[in-house]
Amino acid sequence: MNSNRRSVPDYWEWFTEGRYGAFIHWGPYAEYGRGEQVLFREHMDQRVYEERACRWNPRRFDPEQWAYVIRKAGMKYACFTTRHHDGYCLWDTRYTDYSSARQAPGRDYVKEFTDAFRAEGLRIGFYYSWADWRVPAFFDGPEKDPDGWETMRQYMHDQVVELLTSYGRIDHFFFDGAWPRTHAELGSSELVRRMRELQPHILINNRLGAAGPGRTDHADGGQGAGERADMGDFGTPEHRIVADPERLWESCQVTTWRLWGYASGERWRPADYWLDLLCECAETGSGGGGNLLLNVGPQPDGQLPPEFVERALEVGRWLEVHGEAIYGTDGGALTDFVTRGRQTMKGNCLYLIIRFWDGQPELRLADLTTPVRTVTLLTTGQRLAFERQGDDLLIRGLPAERPTRLFPVIKVECEGRPATNSWGKQRLWAGDPARIADWARTRGTSVKAGRR
Repeated sequence: MNSNRRSVPDYWEWFTEGRYGAFIHWGPYAEYGRGEQVLFREHMDQRVYEERACRWNPRRFDPEQWAYVIRKAGMKYACFTTRHHDGYCLWDTRYTDYSSARQAPGRDYVKEFTDAFRAEGLRIGFYYSWADWRVPAFFDGPEKDPDGWETMRQYMHDQVVELLTSYGRIDHFFFDGAWPRTHAELGSSELVRRMRELQPHILINNRLGAAGPGRTDHADGGQGAGERADMGDFGTPEHRIVADPERLWESCQVTTWRLWGYASGERWRPADYWLDLLCECAETGSGGGGNLLLNVGPQPDGQLPPEFVERALEVGRWLEVHGEAIYGTDGGALTDFVTRGRQTMKGNCLYLIIRFWDGQPELRLADLTTPVRTVTLLTTGQRLAFERQGDDLLIRGLPAERPTRLFPVIKVECEGRPATNSWGKQRLWAGDPARIADWARTRGTSVKAGRR
């Protein structure tokens, strides 16, 4: 673990061990098939949207099938949108009748989700939006509407407490939609304290409201509305993979090109793209790596899109064979391996995740200084011949044909923790340029070919 990162309690180890979770954006917005924010982005008539939301009744929702697919996909936890920005609640809340329990479905979808996913051995996460596009007081704020704002603030706090007292142990909580409110207005510090009293082991994200004057948070812009640099247990870069050196982090990403909620006709990213996101998260950072929270927007009738299921299970089959290169790893990118793929590490092992298989029988891994015990093509279990030449490791006997449709993995077991030299520590366009000058000097100083 990175020495710069805050100390992580033992009861949060499941998060880094798991590495891979499902984000599930679902609600009455799925009826429109244009993403989760269609109400706002298309400036729809609020009353028309509400009337349709109250009629929404997804009769093919099968939480057991969802949970089975997510587990077989190799994901270890799931975060479910209990209430998105449209204000519709997917549980039996006593604070509003705008919910799946009080309207057409007559069902508590949060309870059905938690029961089914726990039964599959998955950790439980809840998403909750601070914002409610139906309520003017949230956007007017305490200065323009002090009474309305206090009612709204209490409503949000009451609902979060309700979620944390009605469904057993909750492992992961993802706030969203804090903009334009500050953390002081939201009372997020007070609410977080209450949440920890109710669920001492819970992990809470960093979208807890703006810092106020001289704000240091981010309002969307690819990072997520209301991210805080100084609050929350884990960072949540959105549509990006950026390590947080101070705490745990997970990158939330879509399986389609852009939208989180169901979108009819949206383009799907291929399975190898999903897998590369996961490998990049595990690799990124000098001492820990991060998680991937990969989204699916179920169809309006409650079914998972078949395109998602197909790709998710393909990645899951890869993880059944290669999971040790992802789960519980503690960062990678030991050496400069961009021309081949990615790296992760665990204990004395370095994993070479080959994105670009060139069909050559030999692979040169430069700048590995630790003595090597064994080299194995993890994809097939084949032991590979190897030779040390200084700090270079030559791996031989690789098959001409790519041994898996996705990424083959080579496991390098060392005699100690894998270590590198200055070339591995200092990368292209970084570090001390003198080393590059010395390297160039071995050829000479002239710009002309063959001249010293």
